Amino acid sequence: MDRTFVITSQDILQRFSVAASRYNTATRLQQSVAWRLACHCRRLSIPKGIWADLGSGTGWLADALEATHPGYQVLRVDGSAAMLNQQRNSVKTIQHDLSKGLPSWPNQPQLLASNFALHWLPNPVLTLNEWIQSLTPGDWLAVAVPVRGSFPQWRSAAAAANQLYTAFSLPHDEELIATIPARMIRRQQVRHFTQTAITPISLLKPIIDIGAGVTNKGRLSPGAWRRIFRAWPEADSSKCLESGGFYQKRFGLSWKVLLLILNR
Repeated sequence: MDRTFVITSQDILQRFSVAASRYNTATRLQQSVAWRLACHCRRLSIPKGIWADLGSGTGWLADALEATHPGYQVLRVDGSAAMLNQQRNSVKTIQHDLSKGLPSWPNQPQLLASNFALHWLPNPVLTLNEWIQSLTPGDWLAVAVPVRGSFPQWRSAAAAANQLYTAFSLPHDEELIATIPARMIRRQQVRHFTQTAITPISLLKPIIDIGAGVTNKGRLSPGAWRRIFRAWPEADSSKCLESGGFYQKRFGLSWKVLLLILNR
């Protein structure tokens, strides 16, 4: 059975702050999903005004929203000053720990958006409900969040090696969706993404590099990790013909990501 340890919001913010300078080079999936979410928003009639990126990190989603909506400016909100400092000097930012709720806005935002941040908050279901309740008629909420069912290869390898599965606990998509009034849903979609590499450790290294290696399930010894990596299943069609005529094994790490676009 998984053990659970208490990880505070300050623990998480500290990890991300330490990793801020290398975040952009290790977050290809987060960047890709940010652009996907921004392109969905481009098809909507979202009024101008305050658009806020909650848990903006270094600004992938805010940048994508501004690029797909010329003339709009997105307010970046994050608890890590180091993350906010990685963004352009010209952007508007608020340093605020979202585990304490939403910040006090100068005016009510017309769009709240968030990409790969909700799952780091202490109670994602409660937080999503608070974000929804903060909206006024006509406001929008756009969210992308990894959910339970991500990392099946990692879980399978840990079980096969008789080792603890230490990935950070993710929210259930059904529980998140249950908190949403059906009339507000404009898009509800679960997307599956699989990253591949020639070694399992290469798949987990970006997670560690960006500060997301924090876990609420305990730590493993190097020997335990080696046993997990040896048990890691090969990816489907894992043998790829190299230019020299040799075949190379590949391994996968899959993410399950919930995309939500809501209008009050």
